[in-house]
Amino acid sequence: MFGFLKPGPKAAKREPAPEWVTVKGGFEFPLARHTTAHEGYPIVDWEKVRAWVDGLEPQARRAQAWAACERAWLLRFRDALGAAFRLDEADGAAVVSSLEPNVARATLEFIARTERRIGAVLKGIVQLAQWGKDILIVFDDGESYYRYVSHYYPETGEFAFSGGMHLNSGCSHFVTVKNDLRHLEATIVHEMTHACLEHLPLPLWLNEGLAVNTERRLAGAERLPLGALEELHDKLRRFWSVVSIQDFWSGHAFHRPDSQTLSYELARIVVEQLAKDWEPFTRFVLRADRADAGAAAARECLGLDLGAVVTVLLERETPRSWSPDPQKWEKQ
Repeated sequence: MFGFLKPGPKAAKREPAPEWVTVKGGFEFPLARHTTAHEGYPIVDWEKVRAWVDGLEPQARRAQAWAACERAWLLRFRDALGAAFRLDEADGAAVVSSLEPNVARATLEFIARTERRIGAVLKGIVQLAQWGKDILIVFDDGESYYRYVSHYYPETGEFAFSGGMHLNSGCSHFVTVKNDLRHLEATIVHEMTHACLEHLPLPLWLNEGLAVNTERRLAGAERLPLGALEELHDKLRRFWSVVSIQDFWSGHAFHRPDSQTLSYELARIVVEQLAKDWEPFTRFVLRADRADAGAAAARECLGLDLGAVVTVLLERETPRSWSPDPQKWEKQ
């Protein structure tokens, strides 16, 4: 007599990505018609989405419509990445990845927890998005990651490598590469900090300095031994000069492979020092403008010249030429 194997549990049916987005009241939007492909990944015309959403009433319906468009796009992104990828969701977060289900759940919980913690650490500075979820897309490898983010870069130029990015070309989302959870958490904190600061016209050095310090505080970082700290300080002193410091203030140095790491480290140190007195620092951040690298706000709110701050930290003399000079940026 032959026995029969009992059928195993059925795999959950994969939810199809909708062509149209529909919200209560019969309002519809043809998302597929306003989606193009870049390197095989779906790029939505979010201006068209925003125009449709803004025409809806009441406010709650607009929020629902925006969230529905985000979700439909993420399902299309999931399909573009391959059969191993899922869309995992929580109340305030969504993750597209091939992470193990338990790791994806932990990541969703970490995202929700991180948003609250950033609000507490950067009290009086951050602003949270009114609509949609915190979205994270985790690519399996660097090649697919860079193929997608190339859509947001100019066609020519020299660009430094990155392990994660906050993109806000219409729909705010974070992208990173699959890694161990500790590195993933650090990327999430860093990029979520940028998202919480995007309402401010911050100079890049201040934006990155805030993100790096918040990342170190909330995600932890291994402390360098004394010898390595001294070596790093020597590298900073050798690299930064009256000429190269203008690349720091303008933000150009953060995008070049030869100066990126030292730019982040200098930004971290400057922000760490300025933030020791939180109330005036908060006023400074709220008034800082990228047009002059925050120089006027530093004088007004902190009573400090940014050039003098940097030269003290680097143990250099303090000529005025270390201060932000936008006229020199135009020549670069």
